[in-house]
Amino acid sequence: MSSTFGGLNTARTALWAAQRGLDVTGQNIANVNTDGYSRQRVELRAMGGTAVPAIHSVSSPVGNGVDADQVIRIRDVFLERRGQVESARTAELTAGSEALAQVEAAFREPGDTGIRSMLDDVWTGFSALANAQKPQEVGARTQVLQRLDTLAAGIRTTAASLDEQWHQTQDTVVALAAEVNSTSASIADLNTQIRQAVRSGLPSNELSDRRDLLVMQLAGKVGATTVPASDGMVDVIVGGTTLVASGSVLNLRVAGADSPGGVGGAPRLVTDPGDTTLPVGGTAGGQLAALSTTLPSYRQSLDALARDLVQKLNAVQAQGWDANGDPGAAQLLMDDGAGDPANVDASNISLRISDPLLLAAAATDPADIGGQASADGANAEAFFDLSLEEGGVDATYRALIVSLGVEASVAARDVQVQKVISTQVDAARESVSGVNLDEEMITMMSFQHAYSAAARMVTAIDEALTTLMRTGLVGR
Repeated sequence: MSSTFGGLNTARTALWAAQRGLDVTGQNIANVNTDGYSRQRVELRAMGGTAVPAIHSVSSPVGNGVDADQVIRIRDVFLERRGQVESARTAELTAGSEALAQVEAAFREPGDTGIRSMLDDVWTGFSALANAQKPQEVGARTQVLQRLDTLAAGIRTTAASLDEQWHQTQDTVVALAAEVNSTSASIADLNTQIRQAVRSGLPSNELSDRRDLLVMQLAGKVGATTVPASDGMVDVIVGGTTLVASGSVLNLRVAGADSPGGVGGAPRLVTDPGDTTLPVGGTAGGQLAALSTTLPSYRQSLDALARDLVQKLNAVQAQGWDANGDPGAAQLLMDDGAGDPANVDASNISLRISDPLLLAAAATDPADIGGQASADGANAEAFFDLSLEEGGVDATYRALIVSLGVEASVAARDVQVQKVISTQVDAARESVSGVNLDEEMITMMSFQHAYSAAARMVTAIDEALTTLMRTGLVGR
C-alpha cells in the first residue's frame, strides 16, 4: 500500500512549484520596463509513479507530485525573425530618406539663397541690360557680373555641401562598422556564457534576452538575422555570411574610395579578413547607397549643369561685341578659374572677367557702323534668351529639383509606411514576450492560492498522522 508519508512529498513538490511560480512572477513584474526582457513561465509537469510496482504492493500510486524545475522564455521565433527583418528595412529606408533630406538642404530650394533664385537674378540682369537706354554704361554691366559671380559661388557652395555630406556619411559608416564589430563580439561572448550555463544546468534566460537585444540592434545596423545553434546559442547571418558563429566573430571594415569618385570604387563593407563584400541592409545599407548612388548622382547632375551654363554663356559672349568694340571671343565669360572652360565642374566654376566693359552686350560689328563701338544691347537679349531655351539650363535645373523633390517625398512616405509595419510587428512581439501586469497579477494570485492549498494539505496530512499515532493510546 502507498505510505501516508508519500502525501507529504506530494505536498512538498506542490509548495515548491507554487513558490517557484511566485518567484518567476516577481521576476517578470520587476522587469516590466526592462528593454529586451522576455517574460518567463514555469513549466509544470506532473510526476508519475514508478511503472514497476513494489513487492506485495496492492494499490496503484497516484503520482509523485509536480516538477517545476524548468523556467522558459516566452518567445515567438517567427515574430522575432520578422522583427529583425522589419527593423533592418526601417533603418535602411530612414537612412536613405535622411540622405535625400540633406541633399535638399544643400540645394536650398525653394528659397532666396537657392540656385534657382540666383539664375533668375542673372537673367533679370541681362534683360535689364538689353533694355537699358545706354547698355554701354558700367552700372547695368557691373550688376550682371556681380550676379554671375554670386551664381558661381552658389553652385560651388552646393557642390561643397554635397561633398561634405559624402565625407560625413563615410565617417559614419566607418564608425558603424566599429560598432558592429563590438556588438558581434558581445554576442559571441554571450553565446559562450549561455552554452556554459546550459551544459551546467544553470539558468540562462536573462543572458539570452541580452543577446537577442544585441541581435536586434545588429539587425538595425546591418540587416542581421539569426539561425539557432546548439546549446542555446545562435549564429548571426549578414548578407549570406556568418558574422557570429557560436563563440567566434568575423569582423567588418570599410573598403573603397575615400573621396567622391576616388580610386577604389564605391565604399562598401567587407569581411576582415577575406575582403568579401557583404550586401548589407539596415542603416549601413542606406548609407552605402547614399555614398555610391544618391550623392554621386546629384553631384554629377550639378557638374553637368555648371558645364552647360559655362558653354552656353561663353558661346553667346563669343558672338557679341564688348563696350570697347572688341569681339567677345577675346574674353571668356566663365571658366574653371584657371582659364580652361573644358575642365569646369560645380566645384570650380568661376567668373572670368572682372571689367564690366568686356561683357559682350552688343550684337553689331563696329566695322558696320564706321568703326565705333555699338551701343545696342541685342547680344544681352541673346543672353536672356538662354533662360527660355527648351532643354536649356533653366529647364535642366527645374527637372533636377523636381526629381529630387519627388524622390525625397517618396522616400519619406516609404519610411512612414514602413514604420507602421514595424510598429505592428513590434506590438505583436510585445504581446507574446512582453510583461502584462494584469496577467502577472492573476498568475501571482493563482500561485498564492496554490501555495495556501498545498500548505493546508500538509496540515491535513499532519493531523492524519497524529490521529494514527494516537491509536495505541485507546483504553488508557
